[in-house]
Amino acid sequence: MKKAFFVILFTALAFSKLQAQVMAAGPKWVTIKSDNLRCWECKERLESYLIKENHVNMENGMLKWVFNLLGGEIRVQYLPDRVSVDDIRLAMNNAGFDADTTKAEPTVYKKLPLACKTVAEGGGPKKNKPCHLEPM
Repeated sequence: MKKAFFVILFTALAFSKLQAQVMAAGPKWVTIKSDNLRCWECKERLESYLIKENHVNMENGMLKWVFNLLGGEIRVQYLPDRVSVDDIRLAMNNAGFDADTTKAEPTVYKKLPLACKTVAEGGGPKKNKPCHLEPM
């Protein structure tokens, strides 16, 4: 009887510790700014890349993302035990996009359409031509 009590007690303690670890490693959100993420075409390119990268190299650690094209940012929900914020920034850089203070991979950035380049290089929205909305 004493053994059964200790087995049950040990099992309950182990389960509560495991549950605490799962709760601590729950999903988190991060907002990443990008100077060349301002149009629907950029959004589609980055989203396509992130979907592949998430499955191949990030153990599906990114759960979802939301774009703010007018603000030039992406908000990502991720699992910190599978992927880090630096991993997400690196994926954005490898897709040709700046991510906070990290710069895009130059060879990929050169292949982006003009609309997806920085404003300093002639990219981004033009006067009376909003590019944050997908054409009908």
